[in-house]
Formats: sequence, structure tokens, C-alpha cells
Amino acid sequence: MSYSDQGGILIIGAAGGIGTALTKRLAHQGAKLTLAGRNEESLKNLAAEAGGTPDVRVLDATDPAAVDQTVKGCVQSHGSLAGVVHLPGSLLLKPAHATTPDQWRDTIATNLDSAFYVIRSAAQPMAKAGGGSIVLTSSAVARLGFAAHEAIAAAKAGLHGLALSAAASYATRGVRVNIVAPGSTDTPLATPITSNEAVLKASLAMHPDGKLGTPEAVASAIDWLLSPEQWHV
Repeated sequence: MSYSDQGGILIIGAAGGIGTALTKRLAHQGAKLTLAGRNEESLKNLAAEAGGTPDVRVLDATDPAAVDQTVKGCVQSHGSLAGVVHLPGSLLLKPAHATTPDQWRDTIATNLDSAFYVIRSAAQPMAKAGGGSIVLTSSAVARLGFAAHEAIAAAKAGLHGLALSAAASYATRGVRVNIVAPGSTDTPLATPITSNEAVLKASLAMHPDGKLGTPEAVASAIDWLLSPEQWHV
């Protein structure tokens, strides 16, 4: 089975660095894509670059009703839902004492709440279609102690508990739930790190190979988890 033989794949946060690489990779393989995110212009530009006819939908993933509608729209556009990739993220580099309650709540909402809403909305229609794959994007900070990462580390660590339980809940219905958790990756979101020489040097020192990850490498891992070839692995 190939991507062209299955239902739609919904990429939430598609216009970011990893989302762009993943969209182009999947479009090249004939996947039926729905691209979702907050910036309609960026999504339309990406759809044009990727080729094919991706469905574009404006979405604030912290709004559960909007997530419901986007999932339903993907099913209507492509007949069924075979895969969902959750890519929304943020990067707050502050220790706990310097993090305001609003910044904490925004970090949790953007990274964790949105992922819960995606699973809540997508698991049932995916199971009804015979199964599929949900991929969440976490970070190495969820398991490692990085200074000034308290809020984002807590949010990303929450994704691991969410994915483990959801995987157990829906496995018997053919729905796989997995996480990709890269280290620092050279995307626009990482600009606070890559634009500061001292911070970048410290970040590179934490990586055994002394390099930042690439969006293409992360997209390759997500592609593997989404692939119809892994449905019975």
C-alpha cells in the first residue's frame, strides 16, 4: 500500500520548519494532505511549493472545537483519515522564577493541550476507517535537564504520558500513537538559539555529534511512522 491508496494525512503546524520538510516529502509520494495552521498565506505558499492539491485550513490548535472541525474537514476532503501529525510548538527560555503564569499557561496550551485535542478528535474517525497513525512532536528537553527550559520541558514531558496512554487505549482499534523527540533542530522556532553565538555554542556542546538536527531528518522519522508499511509492525 502507498500513501495514494489510503486516506488523508492532516499536518497541524505544517508551515513550520519540520512541517515544511514533511509536507514536501509526503506530497512527493502522493499523499493526500490537509495542511493546517494559523497563517493562511504561509500554508497556501507551502501548498503551491509542494505540488498536488493539498487542502489548506486555518486552525488555532488550542481551540478544541476548531480541531474537531479541521479533522472533520480532512475526512470530508479525502474520504477518511489515515494519519495526523501534531507539530505546534513554542520555545520559552526562562527559569521558573522568571516565567509568568500567563507564559506558563500559553506554553502548556500550545504544546500539550493542543496535542490532547488532536488525539481526542482524530482517534475515533481514524479507528472507524480501519486504523492509522498519530505522531506527536516532543523534544529532548522532556527527558534531559536543560537550564531555563522549565515550562517547555514540562509541556513536552506531558506529551510522553499522553502518547503512552493513548497508544494503549487505541491499539486494539488499529490506531498507533508515537512521539518523535529531537534535540535542537535548525528551524525558525530555534532562532533564539541559533542567532546567539554563545547560546548556540552551549547547545551544540550538548549534542554528541556537535551538530544541530535538520528538519529533513525529523521529517524522515515522521514519514516512517506514518507510512502504511508500518501499519502491522
